[in-house]
Amino acid sequence: MRNRLVTAILLLCVALVLASAPLFAHHGNASFDYDKKVTVSGTVIDFLWANPHSILRFDAKDDKGEVMRWTVEAGGPPDMARQGWAHNSFKPGDQVTVTVIQAKNGAPIGRFVGSGSIILNGKPFPPGSGNSSAGAPAAPNP
Repeated sequence: MRNRLVTAILLLCVALVLASAPLFAHHGNASFDYDKKVTVSGTVIDFLWANPHSILRFDAKDDKGEVMRWTVEAGGPPDMARQGWAHNSFKPGDQVTVTVIQAKNGAPIGRFVGSGSIILNGKPFPPGSGNSSAGAPAAPNP
């Protein structure tokens, strides 16, 4: 009887570990072209400070002068706060220039390249980031 109880507990533990494995996984990077970095300037629409990723949405003009709404994902709030970001870092109407890793399908969707990839109202963001987006391919500016 005792062996059956130990075996049942052991099987339950193994089942829980196997069932929780997907919780440790993260969504893939397959939709982004890490060789395609673009720099885009526009006007902030909103900034969502949320887990697992914060989202910045802004409008930028394409090469034909048409407005495109960009959606760019950043890290989660705990990591970003350590880098100087806050829930109110971007406000509607702010002017931004960002370097992003664009979606493979060319949609106006991307991920921030990393430190030094943002100009907010003419200044590097976050402050003291040593912003240097030189060398990134330019995208149409408004």
